[in-house]
Amino acid sequence: MRFPAPADTFPTKDEMADYLEAYAAHFNLPVQTGVTVDRLTRRGAAYAVSAGDRQFEADHVIVAMSDYQRCRVPSFARDLDPSIVQLHSADYRNLSQLRPGGVLVVGAGNSGADIALEAARGGHRTWMSGRDVGHVPFRIDGFAGRLLLVRLVLRGLFHRVLTVNTPMGRKVRSKLLSMGGPLIRVKPKDLESAGVERVARTAGARNGQPVLEDGRVLDVANVLWCTGFQPGFSWIDLPIFGHDGRPVQERGVVVNEPGLYCVGLMFLYAASSVMIHGVGRDAEYIANAIYDRTRAARAA
Repeated sequence: MRFPAPADTFPTKDEMADYLEAYAAHFNLPVQTGVTVDRLTRRGAAYAVSAGDRQFEADHVIVAMSDYQRCRVPSFARDLDPSIVQLHSADYRNLSQLRPGGVLVVGAGNSGADIALEAARGGHRTWMSGRDVGHVPFRIDGFAGRLLLVRLVLRGLFHRVLTVNTPMGRKVRSKLLSMGGPLIRVKPKDLESAGVERVARTAGARNGQPVLEDGRVLDVANVLWCTGFQPGFSWIDLPIFGHDGRPVQERGVVVNEPGLYCVGLMFLYAASSVMIHGVGRDAEYIANAIYDRTRAARAA
């Protein structure tokens, strides 16, 4: 079954949910939802998967999760005054969650820029802390912009050029994994016109207030932590991780651990690996790897 999406659009959440339900029904897959896996290890030649009091064994396991599992907040957040509202971007919904007064947005990526713009337009004095991550040099509003974004950036640059097989892709990969990607929706002039003040990196706390890398202390009523996530791999009890804490893998096939695979991780193979079209290609590669490994085992 192929997803019935036009070439220059991506499916909506409802369309994707409907497709997955239809896919499971079409192939009569025994999908079990609402199951939280808390441990993955080896048991002889097979993998042992624990989910509370439930146990599973499998010859092949695919860890199909993203990097965005656990909110990352710096340790000095606990040193801020208790009266300051602190929210991670994952928990932010709207301006009603904030106190009257200044807002410091820590992190200058897409989430940070979106929230800073909303806070400033909502009447809050707003500072956005962090380095300039760059931005897509055209507006994505309207059909022409979306078409350019999908065809040129997402399906062209992110999908075919920026891969682990190209020098440019490998260089960009190291930057994306450590610093995030460019702004897509918000432009620097949007932030400037709204009154958002760009400031240095937030480095700590002093007398209950945030301190910037340049020594400046900000008197704020709210801090929004747009500081990213950690993958949350603590439940995997296998020696598969590199010095950066990520699984050592080649296109999702985990090295030195036959039968274990990953999909959905940031830049698994390409910059598009966390997008619908990219994760589909990665999943196809892994499915073929499982097929080849199973066929070879049967022939042995």
